[in-house]
Amino acid sequence: MPKVGIVMGSDSDLKVMSKAASMLEKFGIDYEMTIISAHRMPDTFFEWARAAEGKGIKVIIAGAGMAAHLPGMCAALFPMPVIGVPMSGKNLDGMDALYSIVQMPPGIPVATVAIDGGMNAAILAAKILSTSDETVLKKLKDYSEEMKNTVQAKADKLNEIGYEAYLNN
Repeated sequence: MPKVGIVMGSDSDLKVMSKAASMLEKFGIDYEMTIISAHRMPDTFFEWARAAEGKGIKVIIAGAGMAAHLPGMCAALFPMPVIGVPMSGKNLDGMDALYSIVQMPPGIPVATVAIDGGMNAAILAAKILSTSDETVLKKLKDYSEEMKNTVQAKADKLNEIGYEAYLNN
């Protein structure tokens, strides 16, 4: 049963949203992914968002560009957390989507990550799920240790060979 719903308004968002899917897979979290345009398919969108809770979804990750209504509409219809991923666009580099997602009216919060932040959206979803799932919490702790070790290895290499050799390596 999926615990996370990943929804995007267009297949052009798939490159970013696939990073969310990959991270959820790393943490062993089931998800479903779909493309639904809130503007072009409103009936389908309403049906999907209203049915999400009944399908076992605990968190929705919604990616959208431009006017970015998808995350806010998910938050209006879905009673549990929604994480918005603003997509970079050709006109305003994603700032329009970012502002649309973070400026929600009172009572309709959407947690928002960076522009094109699909990976962080999945990590945030995992953190939300980890409050009631020890297995996910353990995987998050392991991931943090893995990141720490990766950075430490880079620092050790820099100290060993110097910055010029490091840059040329």
